[in-house]
Amino acid sequence: MTEQFFSPCPRGLEQVLADELTELGAANITVTEAGVAFRGDFALCYRVNLLCRIASRVLWQVAKAPYRSEDDVYKAAAALPWTDWFDVHKTIVVSVNARKCPLRSLDFITLRIKDAVCDHFRLRKNERPSVDTRDPDVRIFAFLDETTVTIYLDTSGEALFRRGQRPAATDAPLKENLAAGILRLAGWKPGIPLYDPMCGSGTFLLEAAQISLDIAPGLDRSFGFERLRNFQSDVWKKIKDEAEAKRQAPHRLPIYGSDLYGDTLKLTRMNATFLGIEEAIELKQVNVLEASPPTSSGIWLTNPPYGVRIGEQEELAKLYPQLGDVLKRRFAGWQAFFFTADLRLAKLIRLQASRRTPLFNGPLECRLFEYRMIAGSARKQSGSDQVES
Repeated sequence: MTEQFFSPCPRGLEQVLADELTELGAANITVTEAGVAFRGDFALCYRVNLLCRIASRVLWQVAKAPYRSEDDVYKAAAALPWTDWFDVHKTIVVSVNARKCPLRSLDFITLRIKDAVCDHFRLRKNERPSVDTRDPDVRIFAFLDETTVTIYLDTSGEALFRRGQRPAATDAPLKENLAAGILRLAGWKPGIPLYDPMCGSGTFLLEAAQISLDIAPGLDRSFGFERLRNFQSDVWKKIKDEAEAKRQAPHRLPIYGSDLYGDTLKLTRMNATFLGIEEAIELKQVNVLEASPPTSSGIWLTNPPYGVRIGEQEELAKLYPQLGDVLKRRFAGWQAFFFTADLRLAKLIRLQASRRTPLFNGPLECRLFEYRMIAGSARKQSGSDQVES
C-alpha cells in the first residue's frame, strides 16, 4: 500500500533531494519550494529515514482538507484516527507552518490542532496525551496555504541532519544535510580528492568520509516511526541489517582538511574519533594562504568565515583576493567551491565564477561559487569561464 510523504530540505537543494529520493526508490516525485513530495510504502519510508542524506525529515501525510476558519482546521484534525496511530501515553507536540494563510494566528491554529488530537483521545479512551515541546514521542506537523490544510505525522523524530556525529562544533556549524547537498552540487563522489582548507569542525570532511565508507547517516540513532502503532519491526530490522552489512571498515581516503587554528582542528579530530573514522581523514594546521594541493587535482570545498562586525568584514575583504591568488598560483587542475553568505566574495576574489548556485543556510541567503582552475593553454580550449593559472 503506497502512502504520500513529504521531505523538507534546505532551500536550494530540492532537486538534488529529488535525485536522491529517486535513487532510493521513491515514486511520483514532486519538487516544491523547500521540499519534495513522493509516494511509497512504509519500507521506503524507513529506507529514506535511514539512508537519505539531504532530507530534513520524512513526513507522512495523513490529511488534506479545505478550510476557511480555525474551526475547519479543528474539524479536519479531530476526524483523524489518532488512536490507531499512537498510544495515549505517548507525548506529542504540534508545529504549524503557513504560506499566504488568511488566518490571523498560527499559535491559535497550533492550539486548535492540539485540542483536536486530545479531544479525539478523550472521547475514545477517557484520557488525553500530554504535550512535550522538548522531546516528544510523536510530532504532528500542519501546513496551511491560502485554502488548504495538510496534516502530517512525523516519522523521523529528531531532524535527520542530527546524525549523532558531532560532539564538538564551532559557533556556526553547517548542518550535515546541507553539507551533503553541497557535496552533490559540487559533483564530488567517493574517490575524488576533497580538500577543505578552512575546515572548522569538519562537516564537509566527515560527511564525505561517511559517504565513501558506506556508513548510512541514520545507523546510530532512533526514529519517530518506531513509536507508531503501525511500526513493522521485521521490515525495519532487514533494512537496517542490509545497511550495516555495507558499512566499510575505516581506511585512508583522499579527504584532506586544514585550518589556521589548532583548537579548531581538535574539534574535527574529536568528531572523527567519535564516528570511528579518524584514520580516513588527513588533517594539518596551516594558514589557507600557505596551503598546497594534497594531490594534482581534486575539489576544493570550503565555507570561509563570515564577518558580522565591521572589522571582520574588512579583514575578509583583504583575504578574498589573496585566496584567488593562492588558487591561481598553486591549484591548477582543481575545481574550487566556496559556500558563503558573504556575496562580496564573487567580486573581491578576482576570479570568474563558472557557476553561482543560490542556497540557504537556515534563513541566511548564501551562494555556492564554483571556479575551475585550468592551467596555461588549457584556457583556450575550455571557454571564457575558466581561470588561467
